Amino acid sequence: MIKGISVFLTSASESAVSDNTALSSAPAETILKAAGTSVEEVSENLDALQQFLKDLPGKIVIFGVRMIVALLMLYVGSKLIGLIRKIVKKSMEKAKADVGLKHFLDSVLKVGLYALLVIWIAAYFGFETTSLIAVLGSAGVTIALALQGSLSNVTGGVLLLLLKPFKIGDYIIEDSKGNEGFVTEIGLFYTKLRTIDEKTVVLPNGTLANTSLTNVSQTPKRRLILSFGISYKADIKKAKEIIKKQVEDDERFIKGEKVQIYVDSLDESQVTLGLRAIVKNEDYFEVKWDITEAVKEAFDREGVSIPYPQLDVHIDEAGASGGNKRK
Repeated sequence: MIKGISVFLTSASESAVSDNTALSSAPAETILKAAGTSVEEVSENLDALQQFLKDLPGKIVIFGVRMIVALLMLYVGSKLIGLIRKIVKKSMEKAKADVGLKHFLDSVLKVGLYALLVIWIAAYFGFETTSLIAVLGSAGVTIALALQGSLSNVTGGVLLLLLKPFKIGDYIIEDSKGNEGFVTEIGLFYTKLRTIDEKTVVLPNGTLANTSLTNVSQTPKRRLILSFGISYKADIKKAKEIIKKQVEDDERFIKGEKVQIYVDSLDESQVTLGLRAIVKNEDYFEVKWDITEAVKEAFDREGVSIPYPQLDVHIDEAGASGGNKRK
């Protein structure tokens, strides 16, 4: 029994060795067929790899040269763009164009020229310009839908520069929020104001183009409107004469223009007097502050009292005594 098992094992091992020997001695074509490929495919892949490795140094050199040329194109193009912008600026300065219009056109020119430069460099690297323009166009539509608010500001900036409701240096009052100040910049998206207390207010051009505003710099003169409160015991005629004298003594009021001094209202604790007079536009705020101080000092000298909030309490003595009797 044991002898039979050993004979069986010996014959099985000899069979396995003979099979391995047969596989190793089989032709390469048979092995490749077993792997699911052919000699021709392996030969083609090896040839392609050898050709790629052979061409790789040359391709690296060509790509490096193209990169250097592209960088030179970018450098030269940026210099040309700067030169063109300078020429356009000088032309607009000679034509005495509005400062805001110059800034706006310069921004548009800069964006457009750099876009052309990018397309030119892409064409040099072999990209089809028509496909590139189509891609940029579709990207532009997507961006436009995502940035509708910003584009409305651009449209508003164009309208402001074309219609010119104000220019740099004008003092404007924006009616929707009450922002006011001197215009310092009209940009592509925003307009900047400098307030009297030296703050910078940034307003979207879309808002300015779609709301009412007051431009107080359109005329060389401006009406000054002030209010002064006096007590009910004060002499109204005397107070009006004091205000009139302060106006007559200040040369910044335009002579010949009508001056109105009047009782504006009867309030809870004061009689409110009003003043309307015409001053030069550039003197408006200084005159407003100076005349208010001068009238206050004159009221103090002449004994015209300025009231403060107060409450008069009247006691009905008859009613009070009647209440005591009931007690």
